[in-house]
Parts: sequence; C-alpha cells; structure tokens
Amino acid sequence: MDAIVKESLKKRAGKVIAALEKNNMKGYLVDTAEQAKEIIKELIKDDKMILSGGSMTLRDTGIQDWLNEEYKGIYLDRDSVPAEEVGDLMRKAFFADTYFTSTNAVTEFGELYNVDGNGNRVAAMIYGPKQVIVVAGLNKIVTDLHAAVDRLETIASPANCIRLNKKTPCAMTGRCGHCGGDDRICNDYVIMAHQREKDRIKVIIIAEEIGY
Repeated sequence: MDAIVKESLKKRAGKVIAALEKNNMKGYLVDTAEQAKEIIKELIKDDKMILSGGSMTLRDTGIQDWLNEEYKGIYLDRDSVPAEEVGDLMRKAFFADTYFTSTNAVTEFGELYNVDGNGNRVAAMIYGPKQVIVVAGLNKIVTDLHAAVDRLETIASPANCIRLNKKTPCAMTGRCGHCGGDDRICNDYVIMAHQREKDRIKVIIIAEEIGY
C-alpha cells in the first residue's frame, strides 16, 4: 500500500474508532499483525476457551496459526476437527470466553456489517461469548451502510464464492445477482450498531489491506 494513501486511511480509521467508542465498542488501530497480537495477548490472558469464525483476515495475518500454536487446547479451531464435529464446535462458541472474527465492513458511523452463510458467525458476534475480537484491515472501512452493502456485493461475496468454487452469479460476473439455490453464501444480514454491553466487542484495525 502506498505510504501516503495508508496515512490517509489511518486518519479515517481514527474517525471510525471514535464512532465505535460512542457505540460502546472498543477500537484499536495498529500498524502490523504483530502489534495486534500484543493487544490480543492482554485481552485473552485469562481465557479458558477461545473459538473463531471463518475468516481470511485471521488466516492472512497469521493470527489463526498463532492462536493454534500459543493457545493449544484453549483455542478450538474448526479447521482441525472432522467435518462431522464442526456443527458441535460452532455451538460451543456461545460459551467461549473469546470469539475471533473479522467483519465484511465497518462504517464511519461505527457500525459492523456482516453477511453469513450458516448464521453461526453473526449469531456468536451478537450474543454468547464473553467478548468478541474483530480483526480487520483498512480495506474494510466504508462510509456508511449503503457503501457496506456495495462492498459486500462487489468484493466480499464474489471473492468468497470464487474461493469456495460456488456456482453463483457473483462468481461469474463479480457482482451479486441476488441468487437462490444451494450455493448461495449470503443468507443472514446483520448490522451491529450501538451495543448494550460496553466493550464486549473489540475491533482491532490493522493498517494494511487484508482479507475480503
């Protein structure tokens, strides 16, 4: 990322963090994934059970592998269990001390916008785990909810459908076709705005372009 563009986006991220704070969500801005890990260490130091939702951001930053290595037996990774056990592991997320995920978009008004296939990820973000840690790159920042929807329909969903080899219109055209059928991955649409439980949700923004 160009250094000047990056600095400009970091200033925008500062506005986002202030908005998150107004909405009772804790925001952080760091330059690297390594700095994000230092914050995470403090946030999860007393945890007994940690889970995560599917996230290219957690994979691309190395945070998922790091959790597997550093918190073995505490971090339960659904990629490490047989397919028939994944459903049970998803349900365990509601009793986790910490749930890790990313977000499809975060607006300048401090809102998190997410669309899910099974609903397990957004369900755990809303309720259950004692805390939710959202890790996102600068590329996830958008102006408002209209821009969040556009980002999903032109970037996140097409990229994920291509990655997952789904036979959907967006995988062929690069734009959402509001399809139906078994391959559709956009089923549950959730806007997380003002939170009742202050700082349950933490949003760590890394000053890089990461994930979809």
